[in-house]
Amino acid sequence: MQKLANLVALPILILSLQAFGQSYPTKPVRLIVPYPPGGGTDLLARPIAQKLGVMLGQQVIVDNRGGANGAIGMELAAKASPDGYTLVLALTAQLAMNPAFHRALPYDPVRDYAPVTMLGKTPYLLTVHPSLPVGSTRDLILLAKTRPGQLAYSSSGNGGIPHLAGRMLERAAGITMVHVPYRGGGPALRDLIAGQVQLNFAVIPAAKPHVDASKLRAIGVTTVRRSKAVPGVAAIAETLPGYEVSTWFGVLAPARTPASTINLLNREIVGILHLPEVRNGLPVGFEPDGSAPEAFSEFIRREIAKWEKVIRESGVTVE
Repeated sequence: MQKLANLVALPILILSLQAFGQSYPTKPVRLIVPYPPGGGTDLLARPIAQKLGVMLGQQVIVDNRGGANGAIGMELAAKASPDGYTLVLALTAQLAMNPAFHRALPYDPVRDYAPVTMLGKTPYLLTVHPSLPVGSTRDLILLAKTRPGQLAYSSSGNGGIPHLAGRMLERAAGITMVHVPYRGGGPALRDLIAGQVQLNFAVIPAAKPHVDASKLRAIGVTTVRRSKAVPGVAAIAETLPGYEVSTWFGVLAPARTPASTINLLNREIVGILHLPEVRNGLPVGFEPDGSAPEAFSEFIRREIAKWEKVIRESGVTVE
C-alpha cells in the first residue's frame, strides 16, 4: 500500500516542482497608461507592449486609465501586487511635477515604485513669429530686456511644461514676459502663427512642420545638446548653461517587485528600444534612452528636486 501511495504521489510532486520552477511571466502583463487612448503616450506604449509581449511569451495588455493628470493610473499601479504583472508608463508630470503642485497625492513617486527604465525624452522647440526680429536665444533675451513685460508666449495650459519652460527662461535670462495659457498646444500654436503672441515652446513634431513652411522660426531647442531632428537649431543651453526641459517617459513597477523581474524587464525593454522598426516608428525628435533601473531612479529624484525648485520660485499654481 505504501508503494502504491508513493506511486500516486510521485506525479503530483513532479507537477508541483514543475509549477514551482516556472519562471516569470506565466500569465498576461498589464501596462497602465495614465492617459486616455489615442494620445502621444498611448502611441508610444502600444508598440512597446506588443514587442514586449513577444519577448516575454505572454500578452502585454495596455490599460488606459486617464484622469487627474495621471494620478488615477499612478495610484492603481502603486496599489497593485508587486509581482511583475502590473507596470505603468509614467511621464515627467506624474513623477516630478505633480508632487510639487499637489501635496495630497494618492501616491509617492519614489516610495511606491520600482523604476524599470527610462524610455526616452521629447524636447521642445522655442519658436517665434517671423515678424519678431530675432534669430537666436541671445537675440530674444536682448530684445526682451528692451521690452520688459511686452513679449507674450503662449502655452498649452497653466502649470504645464511649456509654461514652466518660459518661466525658467525668464529666471535664467533675467527677463520678464507675459504668459498666455490656452486649452491645449494646438490653439497655442495657431495663435502664434497668427501673430497674436510672439513665442512658444512646443514639442518638435507639432512645431517642425510650421518651421519648415516658414510660418514660424525656430531659435532654440530645450535639450542640453542639439537635437538630431533639428540639427541647425542651437540648444538654449548654449546661451544659458544648464537650461534643460523635456517630457520624459519611463516604465515602472510597484515597489517591492523582485529585482530579478525588474532586471528582466529592463533587459527586454532596452532591447526593444534598439530595434530598427521601433526606432523608425518613434515620433520626430524623440530621443530613446534605455537606462538601468538604478540610473532611472536617481534621475527621478533629481527631476523632483529640479521641478520643485522651479515651481516654488516661479509661484505657479494649478487648481
